[in-house]
Amino acid sequence: MSSISTHILDTALGTPAAAVTVTLEQCSTQGWLTLTATKTDDDGRIKSLAAEPLTPGHYRLTAEIGDYFAAGGRDALYVSAQIDFVIAEAGSHYHLPFLISPWSWSTYRGS
Repeated sequence: MSSISTHILDTALGTPAAAVTVTLEQCSTQGWLTLTATKTDDDGRIKSLAAEPLTPGHYRLTAEIGDYFAAGGRDALYVSAQIDFVIAEAGSHYHLPFLISPWSWSTYRGS
């Protein structure tokens, strides 16, 4: 079984992005099923996105970055940032951070 965490950094300000809603979904034969939706803490982190360990499969994380920028009175191009990924085998930890600015975002697999 695998676990997943995330961290959102606002690279334009050089600070963590607090209170960003992040949704974890799993692809199934019925379509995308929401597993959890929660907000980042004051350090921009969500230490565990799933109450249960994740099995191999197709997942996606969606961060509502447009709401975050709007709350700060900042215009932004992107409404959300989404990481679409596959867990091939059980047992690994997946740390999938978002690096965001009003005009771009990126990700990588952290540790």
